[in-house]
Amino acid sequence: MNTIIRKSVLGVAGLAFAGGVFAGPIAAHADTGPVTGKPVAVQADKPDSGKLIPHGVQGKQSHISLNDEQTGNAKAIIAATKKAGLPERAAVISIATSLQESKLENLGHLGDRNDHDSLGLFQQRPSSGWGTPEQITDPEYATLAFEKGLKQVDGWQDMPLTEAAQTVQVSAYPDAYAQWEKQAAHIVAANWNS
Repeated sequence: MNTIIRKSVLGVAGLAFAGGVFAGPIAAHADTGPVTGKPVAVQADKPDSGKLIPHGVQGKQSHISLNDEQTGNAKAIIAATKKAGLPERAAVISIATSLQESKLENLGHLGDRNDHDSLGLFQQRPSSGWGTPEQITDPEYATLAFEKGLKQVDGWQDMPLTEAAQTVQVSAYPDAYAQWEKQAAHIVAANWNS
């Protein structure tokens, strides 16, 4: 019985080898003819740029180099956005907002330079109901609080970034968020699926 099985296995292996020897060179030199249709570029590991910046960037763009802490905070914003079940665009708006408010640094109280009692990545204020100082200096909590406000803005998905961010933040500089859209989109594209 073992002899029959061994001969069968060796026979199948021999056929596979012979098929590879004869088909290999022929297949390698086969003429595939001209390519027809449009080539399709698929990058399953990166979000669609149309989802990240649906309106194009507005105005001059700013860019800063990020250290490990800032990169970690950006990744925390992305993770919280996913946890909230929101799309990539919400992460772009959130990161751009944090870039404007704190340069992605989880800021504590800044003494005389502090804007009232603003804290954390989004410069949220405990006195305005954003949460306790401990909560709003937690990147996940702060992001979820910001995005809770974002979800309450009718049509935020279809708004220019600066309008959506300003509606939540109510900043004295309402157009400042737009300058970070390109960098925020790059951060989300690089980290959304990592």
